[in-house]
Amino acid sequence: MQIPNKHYQTNSSSMGEMPTPALVLPVILRPILAQLERRDVGAAQSLRSSILKTEQNNPGFCYDLIMAIVRKAELNVNLNESVLRLQGNLPETDLNEYRLTRTEEPFQELNRKSVALKVILSRIPDEIQDRKTFLETIKEIASAIKKLLDVVNEIGNFIPGVTGKQAVEQRKKEFVKYSKKFSTTLKEYFKEGQPNAVFISALYLIRQTNQIMLTVKSKCE
Repeated sequence: MQIPNKHYQTNSSSMGEMPTPALVLPVILRPILAQLERRDVGAAQSLRSSILKTEQNNPGFCYDLIMAIVRKAELNVNLNESVLRLQGNLPETDLNEYRLTRTEEPFQELNRKSVALKVILSRIPDEIQDRKTFLETIKEIASAIKKLLDVVNEIGNFIPGVTGKQAVEQRKKEFVKYSKKFSTTLKEYFKEGQPNAVFISALYLIRQTNQIMLTVKSKCE
């Protein structure tokens, strides 16, 4: 897993789209909309529909919206770090998009393993400055990655058709690629001490985890 150096944040040609814009909607805005829904269902549903439609037609709109608010308020916020932290505090109701509904144990186990990995990754901002604690967290992440991949392999037996199996296999390969990049980023961090690169790499892993869940969901449910 090779993590780019100081150019990591702006040069993403070899990595695909940056992960933070794709995570702003599920991690920041959906919980806010859920709170609004408890006060005014109609207004919340109308707003959610408008935001989703705008994001679909203009990918990155939600990210631009949040950044505009941050700039207007003159806040000093690292959005990569903030999104990573918030990922670990999402209510169960906000995880339904990435939750499998099939009752067979491998599918339920994939639900658990995907959430577990994302929660561990969300602890990075709080633990990265404590070398001993962070090294233990890295071991937890490596274990969580292996367990998730093991379950994805098991689920392959449930996927009908060659096309579906190939789609999940491709997602798994992408996940492995970003896992390796995460490992390389950590090595660079211990040499150069650039935590933001670690935050971004962790967000890539979260996004890839979500993509696995969405692909399995589309092929099996």
